[in-house]
Amino acid sequence: MTGEESGVRSAWRHNSLTIVFGLLLLLFVAGQAVSGLAGYNESARTAGLQEISLLTYLTSSSFAVDLLENWQSEYLQFVLYILLTVWLVQRGSSESKQPGQEGRESEEQQLLGRFARPDSPRLAQVGGWRRSVYSHSLVLVMGTVFVLSWLAQAVTGRVADNEERMRDLLDPVGLGEYVIGPDFWSRTLQNWQSEMLAIGSMAVFAIYLRERGSPESKPVGTPHHVTTSSD
Repeated sequence: MTGEESGVRSAWRHNSLTIVFGLLLLLFVAGQAVSGLAGYNESARTAGLQEISLLTYLTSSSFAVDLLENWQSEYLQFVLYILLTVWLVQRGSSESKQPGQEGRESEEQQLLGRFARPDSPRLAQVGGWRRSVYSHSLVLVMGTVFVLSWLAQAVTGRVADNEERMRDLLDPVGLGEYVIGPDFWSRTLQNWQSEMLAIGSMAVFAIYLRERGSPESKPVGTPHHVTTSSD
């Protein structure tokens, strides 16, 4: 086996989850683009307007707003889940900490400062603001992605909405007017409620249901009331 083949096998072995999800993302975005273009052109034919190409659709506000409204809700879901599971628990769920372990945990539990391991991240070993920022870096980054994608949804949604309004011979609306209007909040809330349903039901299902070998599930023989292996 050559070094290149060995490197590829090693990359797959160590990063297969990320690779597969990345490929699925591309596949689903491609499917969304094709089906979205078909729907857009069908509406254009019905209205007696010119059809557009796939490239034009991919750079349109109609495609962008459909994409971004899903992205922002996914990142909101994870931001809320990461933060709420610091303080809130669900007894028996593999998605929760054990009751009684709520909170930020001690520096020893978090391997910070003098409790850090030799191979711990450098920012976990230092003190001051750098460690403080790193201690919340996951939420900071994911929260930033949520805010940016939500703002981008507002901008692209307004453009798409104004295109429809122009077809109906209505005056366009400004960004502020669009953000407080029904189209923006209908797009936003229909995604938010689905995310809350999915993550809430997952926390409950994980109490009673199992998937052998998955880190998202308790071992098959674990009693329902047990939250973690340390119970």
